[in-house]
Amino acid sequence: MKIIDLYILKKYLTTFFFCLLLFTVIVVVVDISEKTDDFVKSGLSFWRITVDYYFGFIPRITALLFPLFVFISVIFFTSRMATRSEVVAILSSGVSFRRFLLPFLVGGLFLGSMLWLGNRYMVPKANKTWGDFEAKYIDVNFAGGKNKTYLQHYYFKLDSFSYAGVGFYDTVSKNGNTFFIQRFVKNELVYNLRAESISWDTSVQQWKLINVTERWVKGVSEDVKRSPNMQMKYNFRPRDLRRDDYLKDQLPTPELNEFIKLERMRGSEMVNTLLVEKYNRDSIPASVVILTLIGAILSSRKVRGGSGLHLAIGVVISVLYILCSRFALVFATKGNFTPMLAAWLPNIVFGLIAVYFYRRAPK
Repeated sequence: MKIIDLYILKKYLTTFFFCLLLFTVIVVVVDISEKTDDFVKSGLSFWRITVDYYFGFIPRITALLFPLFVFISVIFFTSRMATRSEVVAILSSGVSFRRFLLPFLVGGLFLGSMLWLGNRYMVPKANKTWGDFEAKYIDVNFAGGKNKTYLQHYYFKLDSFSYAGVGFYDTVSKNGNTFFIQRFVKNELVYNLRAESISWDTSVQQWKLINVTERWVKGVSEDVKRSPNMQMKYNFRPRDLRRDDYLKDQLPTPELNEFIKLERMRGSEMVNTLLVEKYNRDSIPASVVILTLIGAILSSRKVRGGSGLHLAIGVVISVLYILCSRFALVFATKGNFTPMLAAWLPNIVFGLIAVYFYRRAPK
């Protein structure tokens, strides 16, 4: 890369990280003002709130607004370059417009790769920290004090012949009661297990059952075995009993893929939602590159309105991108829209827009 490429790339990255820091501070201040009462009711210290909530909230909101930060950053510093006639000087020196866009592409690929890795591994961990706090201390203050982390009378399929259920289960403490398993062969019950309580043992990664009764049914007779406690390894884990709004955001991509396979076997209605989340983790980082190129093409032209006009156009395009993404998500989760197409549709549309702007740009 040449000196001018490093100059543009440095401007790109420094402006982006400054915008990221500035907007993150603003969002955190607004969030604190909205949740002050909830923090007081929780009875937690400032340090515990910071570690248990904001260490999860900040990466979550950063990943959510990442493409917008990139877009605004590119428009801001590129329009300033155009206003100072730097773009004109670069193009007049014999550099082609395509060559001029190279450092923008490199910067977009670098930031997009960061977001891609974050969405797959780091952001889900932050979402778990944030989601557990939200479910335990924030959501409990709504809906008449009903805690959304509780499951009651929940039934699910283990495999083609086995079914399980739990009378009550807390997804935060990972404890439940009135647990049962039934296995059928040719529509006849052959095995039944009932336990007074069930809990997840993190040390051995197995389920601990208390006061267990097992029955093996053989025609009109049966064998019965009672145990004060048992350690069992089933094909479901605590995450599989989560049915809150935060579950899909908290699973790293390898675990999400495994969970999708399990939900497909069970015939769950959540499959499309999980697939959209999976494909979004790839499509949103790709949008960073597309929005970078759109921002660079639009703001490289010197206009009378200066940076203000470019920023206004950027905000409009950002809103349209978000609306397109939301509509596609709703059609995929509530209708018959293909999840992969729903996740990539905004990129396809705005990719075509980027090509159109590139062809119309003065070179």
